[in-house]
Amino acid sequence: MENELLYYDDDEKWSHALLLYDAVLKEICTKLEILNNEFKLAHQYNPIEHITSRIKSASSIARKIRLKQKELTVENIIRYVNDVAGVRIICSFTSDIYRIAAAISNQNDVTVLKVKDYIAHPKANGYMSYHMIVSIPIFLSDDMIDTKVEIQIRTIAMDFWASLEHKIYYKFEGKAPEGIRDELKECAQIISFLDQKMLSINEDVNRYHENFNGGSTMPSNVTVYENENTDPKVPDSLKSLFGTIVTE
Repeated sequence: MENELLYYDDDEKWSHALLLYDAVLKEICTKLEILNNEFKLAHQYNPIEHITSRIKSASSIARKIRLKQKELTVENIIRYVNDVAGVRIICSFTSDIYRIAAAISNQNDVTVLKVKDYIAHPKANGYMSYHMIVSIPIFLSDDMIDTKVEIQIRTIAMDFWASLEHKIYYKFEGKAPEGIRDELKECAQIISFLDQKMLSINEDVNRYHENFNGGSTMPSNVTVYENENTDPKVPDSLKSLFGTIVTE
C-alpha cells in the first residue's frame, strides 16, 4: 500500500502514519481477544464469532477525501478520514453487540470519540451495524500518540446482508435500480426479524438454564452446559501480584 500512496504530499509522513494505524489495529484486536477469552472463561460462551481488520485502500482514502472536498494530503487524511484503520467484530446476537461496545468503552485507555447506532436507527437502505470511533494511545520509543480506529460491531445476519448488498451495488456502480433497492431493504427487515427471533430463542434457553439451576425440571430435549466456575473474576488478593515481584 505504501507504494500506492507515493503521490501524496509526503511519503515519509505517510509511512509514519501507516506505522501508527497498523499499531492501533494490533492494540484493539488484542483487547478484543482478551475480552472474548475472559467471557469464555466466565460463561463458557464466546460473544465474538470472529474479527477482521484492515487499513483502508489508497483508492478509498482518495475517494473519501474528494467527497469532503479536501486536498489529498497526509494531514487531511489523518484529520478527516476517521476509518483509515478499521476493525469489524461479528457477534451471534444483538445483545452481544452492546455488551462488547460497553466493554470497549469502559477501558481506561480507550477514548470514545463518536458512536453511530445503526441498529437502533438503521440507514435508509436498511443497513444495520454499531459503529464506534475510538482512540488508543500508541507508545513509541520516545513518544505517545493517540490514534483513531473505527470499530464496526454487527451480528452474523447483519454481516451477511451488508456483504451481499455491497456486492450487488458494486455491479451497478452504486446506482442500483429502485426495484433492487426495495428488495434489499425488504431483506434487511427480514434479517432484523431473524436477529430478534434468534435473540428471543437464546433468552428462552437462558431462562431454562436459570430454572434448572434453581431446581426446576428441564425439558428432556434441552441440553444445558453448566459452568463449574462460580467465581470467574480474579480474586482481589491476587490482583496486585500480577504486576509486582517478590524479593526473597
